[in-house]
Amino acid sequence: MAPQQAGPARLLTLNRHHWGIENGVHYVRDLSFDEDRCRIRQGAAAQVMATPRNLAISLLRLAGAGNVAAALRFCSRCPLRPLRLIGAATA
Repeated sequence: MAPQQAGPARLLTLNRHHWGIENGVHYVRDLSFDEDRCRIRQGAAAQVMATPRNLAISLLRLAGAGNVAAALRFCSRCPLRPLRLIGAATA
């Protein structure tokens, strides 16, 4: 469907979907990892650095974290906590 053919309901759905992604991933990456101020700009380095950030966010969300920033702080206090998220440590 061409953009000119989309009705108001379809445009609203697309807009909400876009902002859902923005709020769910990009905003969290910028707030929690200060990604917008990252000075990595050579080649694919920015994309490479986004991968572990996205992985961390995904693992925390799968573990039930509602607040990623708080979950990152919680995990940073004990080196075994992040390992437990990926099943590399027990107890």
